[in-house]
Amino acid sequence: MIRKEIRVSYEDSLERPVAMLVQVANSYESRIYIEEENLRINAKSIMGMMTVGIAPGRVITVSAQGVDEEEAMAGVETFLREGA
Repeated sequence: MIRKEIRVSYEDSLERPVAMLVQVANSYESRIYIEEENLRINAKSIMGMMTVGIAPGRVITVSAQGVDEEEAMAGVETFLREGA
């Protein structure tokens, strides 16, 4: 399992960033979570992700575990930094 703090820096104009992040997460086999205080939210769950405020400038912790965890982390990080 790998964990990383990532500063969200995609442009404000991005429409439906949560839905797009869920799509990115679902493109990998690994389990991917967004961690916030005492919560651990499945990044592949649209309902769970709706509870997280992912906005530019915010630092969030992402964890990935599985056969493609390195690729999954890189993909999620790219999305959070650059958008779609």
